[in-house]
Amino acid sequence: MRLVVALGGNALLRRGEPLDAAVQQRNLARAGDAIAALARDHDIIVTHGNGPQIGLIALQAMAYRDVAPYPLDILGAESEGMIGYMIEQELAPRLPGREFATLLTQVEVDPADPAFSHPTKPIGPVYDSEAARRLAQASGWAMAPDGAGFRRVVPSPEPKRIIELHAIRRLMADGVLVICAGGGGIPVVRASGRRMRGVEAVIDKDLSAALLATALEADGLVLLTDVDAVYTDWGKVEARPIRTTTTAELRKKRFAAGSMGPKVDAACRFVEATNAWAGIGALEDAVNIVAHSAGTIIRR
Repeated sequence: MRLVVALGGNALLRRGEPLDAAVQQRNLARAGDAIAALARDHDIIVTHGNGPQIGLIALQAMAYRDVAPYPLDILGAESEGMIGYMIEQELAPRLPGREFATLLTQVEVDPADPAFSHPTKPIGPVYDSEAARRLAQASGWAMAPDGAGFRRVVPSPEPKRIIELHAIRRLMADGVLVICAGGGGIPVVRASGRRMRGVEAVIDKDLSAALLATALEADGLVLLTDVDAVYTDWGKVEARPIRTTTTAELRKKRFAAGSMGPKVDAACRFVEATNAWAGIGALEDAVNIVAHSAGTIIRR
């Protein structure tokens, strides 16, 4: 099967862990095991999140005051290359003889998207209320509650078109395992003619993964996260996992906008557009999700 596999942010960092490179590399060993197990039997394309990483890079950029801080599209490109490199390091010893390519991926968005005036996408570390207040005053960042703390939020426009789609197809045709559209891809708008211009935003990586899977006519979309399935009544005593469901049934339910909501929406979009299947579940269950014996499996 051809599968698009989207790694959640937990593949690099678990909540509460420091943003150290060594911590991320250790966590990626788990992701490397899961991806390699799938790649031995399937044709896979890998995407990943970048929320903590791009937020950290933005903080580091602010610390050097002799130049203006770099815009988010450039920071997104930095994080995409960095994370792709770390994933390749884990895959190479697990898949000897395979070739890998991390592709910086531009994703076109609509400059009139209302998301630009309503930032909702959390990036960077979690702050207490006082630190969040100081950062908001000093930098003009929008801050929003995240669990017991606060995180910076930025615009998250809808992905419309993957600019490097033809290059991704050519690499796949040559048997290359492609890592692309990391962090949702680099958000760009059309400036004039063929010229694209980056914008201050971070695209939701699950929505970009669904767009990529649809364009590549994938047989399945696998969204890997830190919970074993989609749950009804999450956080309550009566919470129950959803094992097999349809897009129509999922569309009737409500899920948290900052966590499971985008994954459910992305999975439903892909299934509705292709009549293929999508799976949502834990990183360690990747092989079983593809076998439809774990996670939440969504069909038309």
